[in-house]
Amino acid sequence: MNYTPADLWFIILALGLGTFLIRFSFLGILGDRQLPPWLLRHLRYTAVGILPAMVTPLILWPEATGGQLDPVRIIAAALALGVGLWTKNAIWAIVAGMATLWGLGFIVP
Repeated sequence: MNYTPADLWFIILALGLGTFLIRFSFLGILGDRQLPPWLLRHLRYTAVGILPAMVTPLILWPEATGGQLDPVRIIAAALALGVGLWTKNAIWAIVAGMATLWGLGFIVP
């Protein structure tokens, strides 16, 4: 696709305005108000719902392998999950997963 400079600037400005309005809707309008307890309870689980949705495709269909299953990534993810459940510490889970991924990446071709 070929865009003219005017088209590109319009796209950039429209995306910038959209991003500003999304953030302003929470920070500017609701920033100084007390949110209801039911909404705060639901917002607490936002990261828990989004993080698996971001990580799962990287484990099951990684671009590095052309979308094929990679046993090294699956083992590293399983170990990270196990360490996270055992220690209740996200940092240790990340360290264990990355160490496993790198370590097995050198061993398994």
